[in-house]
Amino acid sequence: MQSTSSSHAVAAGSSSPAANTATGARNWRDYALLVALACCWSSTYPLAKLALPTIPPITFISVRSLIAAAFLFAILWMRDVKVPTDAKAWKLFATQQLINSTFPFLVITWSQQYVPASNTVVLASTTPIFAFLITSLITRHEPATLLKLVGAILGLAGTIAIIGLDALHGFGSDIIAEIAILLATISFACATIFGLRLSDYDPMVVAAGSLLFGGLVLLPPSLIIDQPWTLHPTFQAIVATVVMGIVSSALGLMLFYMCLGRLGTLTTNAQGYLRIPIGVALSVLLLGESVPSNLALGLLLVMAGVAAMTVPAERLKRLTLPGRDAR
Repeated sequence: MQSTSSSHAVAAGSSSPAANTATGARNWRDYALLVALACCWSSTYPLAKLALPTIPPITFISVRSLIAAAFLFAILWMRDVKVPTDAKAWKLFATQQLINSTFPFLVITWSQQYVPASNTVVLASTTPIFAFLITSLITRHEPATLLKLVGAILGLAGTIAIIGLDALHGFGSDIIAEIAILLATISFACATIFGLRLSDYDPMVVAAGSLLFGGLVLLPPSLIIDQPWTLHPTFQAIVATVVMGIVSSALGLMLFYMCLGRLGTLTTNAQGYLRIPIGVALSVLLLGESVPSNLALGLLLVMAGVAAMTVPAERLKRLTLPGRDAR
């Protein structure tokens, strides 16, 4: 499939999430993509934890984004897929990258200096909660069912279990960092809704364009603040950065846009819950982290919400909230 500026242009002012919401029956392949996305993104936080000790956050995000963009552009070149050159397309790519990666990952990467990777995985996986609230109260581009509401509440209860129990020890740098991660997830939720505007583009083109912008916009601050030529990253940090660029950023972002087009906003966001057991397992395996009791409680609660948020809407028409149409 070729993506050209003429055949895939999407006007930001005329295209709405409602117009692009995934429709039609879903099959096992769609959910397989969702699981694959969860696997790609669950490795983000453990890998970042390995890289951050010797690579500062701004440089780390810029480098991994540029590695991911180079990887995807190479594949696009081999596929002979043309990348749009019009300003409108790149404005969409830039906006999506800012709210889906650059801003939230800067916040999360900073927070990871104070928060264990397993906790970060759980906190950053609360995106479905905020996506549900935004969809239900503001955009209303997808049906808000009682079962999805239950799923969101269960996920929120898991978050409260993690943040609330930590807060009993007093507000400190860890609590501030954990709250910052939650704020970043709101940006992720907005990005999943805005990302529906890009459904007419080849997912690989969107991922490549977004990552290129994200890497380039952070390059000047990296050169000025971090002065990368003075750094001495470990071999482990370099490998983690490359793997994260290709697996988490390149493949993960491409799968993300594929899932948005096939499954819609709320179901795509539910992969955040699927990331939890995978991410926690990787944190324990790669970093030797233990799972505290409050994290285990939150894990049980948020996992209970994943089924509720991924049940196909056509099976739940009778449970649609009053005043909402199961469109």
